[in-house]
Order: sequence, then structure tokens, then C-alpha cells
Amino acid sequence: MKKVLITGKTSYIGRSFKAYVEANYPAEIQVDSISVRGDAWQSYDFSGYDAVLHLAGKAHADVSNVSEKVKQEYYAINKDLAVAVAEKYKSERSGFSQFIYLSSIIVYGQKVERITAKTPTNPDNFYGDSKVQAELALKPLSNDTFQVLLIRPPMIYGPHSKGNFPVLVKLAKTTPIFPKVTNQRSILFIDNLNEFIHQLIMNQQETNTYFPQNQEYVNTTELVQLIRHLQHKHMLLLPGFNGFVHMLMEQTNKFGTYANKAFGSLTYEKQLATFNKIRVSDYQVLSFEESIRRSI
Repeated sequence: MKKVLITGKTSYIGRSFKAYVEANYPAEIQVDSISVRGDAWQSYDFSGYDAVLHLAGKAHADVSNVSEKVKQEYYAINKDLAVAVAEKYKSERSGFSQFIYLSSIIVYGQKVERITAKTPTNPDNFYGDSKVQAELALKPLSNDTFQVLLIRPPMIYGPHSKGNFPVLVKLAKTTPIFPKVTNQRSILFIDNLNEFIHQLIMNQQETNTYFPQNQEYVNTTELVQLIRHLQHKHMLLLPGFNGFVHMLMEQTNKFGTYANKAFGSLTYEKQLATFNKIRVSDYQVLSFEESIRRSI
């Protein structure tokens, strides 16, 4: 049995992963969770864990008008705390171990549409940069026995998820008319991520950067239409909005940011989602339609 420690006890992904493993793999993985707020965690014994899943972080919020103090909090939590936890785990653990850090697709910024293995990081703001700086600081800690696994997921959705997805669900439930827009986005159902992490641990995957995603890309218009359908509601699609939407996306103000989030294309090249022994089909636990049904 593998022993896994989650740092970030109240995080959405941490709570979801713990529940998923306990329901599906109780004989394979034992999961403990701790908070790393304050200093009490520094006296916790990390030595008995095969993997640490570090999920503590300052979540993405409105980054357009914040103080320098708030910016520094992002770096203190997303980078400095992650490094401190990793260093403590490395110093206490002997034998093969995995430190799994949850980064984000946001490290690439919004100026790229298709991400390949050669696409450089190019964050738009301090939130994305705090993730990039954490990755750069964590990588040198790896060695033959201490593996540093960086996960850069796209938008995560699931029951009671936060972020952009519930906003889109609310919009879909209340809006009977929607523009027909052509785009593609990589997204990731929470239980697909949970299964992916389970396989990372059980297969003893090594130091690398990982890009899990759903098997198929999603189109925003089709997603909203599916949500309406699952709610037994009709939707009128309005063609001819691609030009207007792209004009909005070129703006450098909030309207441009929101338009990019809603209608921009942002995908991982599909071969990035397969890693050594783990094929993308291996961690797809539900059909796309069923995953949306359970998430709304």
C-alpha cells in the first residue's frame, strides 16, 4: 500500500482525490491530509509517505488591480511554501519518493492557442509567474530517489468546482440565446485528474512535467448547448459572431480577458496527455456527457 500526504487539507482537488481513492482504491493508497497554514506543519513527520501531493496555494482571482503586498503573497504561498514543504519532505524521507506539485496551464499565458512540448512558458500576470517560479525552484531538488512531478492541468471542472466552469454553467442555465463561436479548449474532469494522479503514484512515475486532459477538446458553444440539453432546455444559436468575438479578444482590457477565457482557443497537443505507461484513455473514467451531467 502507498501512503500519500496531501498538503492543502481544504483544497477542492485534495478533498476530491481523498474521496476518490477511498471509494475506488482503499487497498492501494492510504491518504492523509494536513494544513500547511501557520507553522504547525513543520513538526509533522513526513518520513513515512511514498508521495506528497502539494495542493496548498493561493487561487487565481482578479489580478487586474491588486497591491504589491497581495502580489508577494502569491509568491510566498505558491512558490516559497511549496519549496519549503518539498525540502522538508526530501530531508526526512529515504528511498523512492514523489513530490507532486499542481501547477497550471496558466503558465503559458493567453497569447498561445496550441501548446506543444516546445511551447515556452509566458505568463500574463504574477499569478502565472508565481507558478513558473515555483516550478523552476522545485526542479533542482530532484535526484534519483526524490522525484519532482509538475502537473499543468487545463481548466478543471466537477461537482462543486470553482473558477470559470460554474460561471459558464450559470450562464448556460439562464441564457436561451448564445453566439455560435468556433474554438477549442482542453479541459479536465476532476475524477479524470484523480485517476491520473492515482496512476502516477502506482506506476512510480519520475521527475517530469505532466499535461493531463480530457480525451477530446471542447467547443464553448457546444458545451453551453450540452448543459442546456441536460437541463431539458432549448437554445437558440446565433451565427456570425466569430468576427465580433475575435475583436473583443484583441482588447487589452477586462472585456478582452473575459472574451479570451470564454471563447479563446487553448489546447494541449494531444500526444502531451500520454506519459510512458499512462495513456490518455487510461484515466478517462466517464464519458464527457456524463462528466458534465454530474458537474452541473
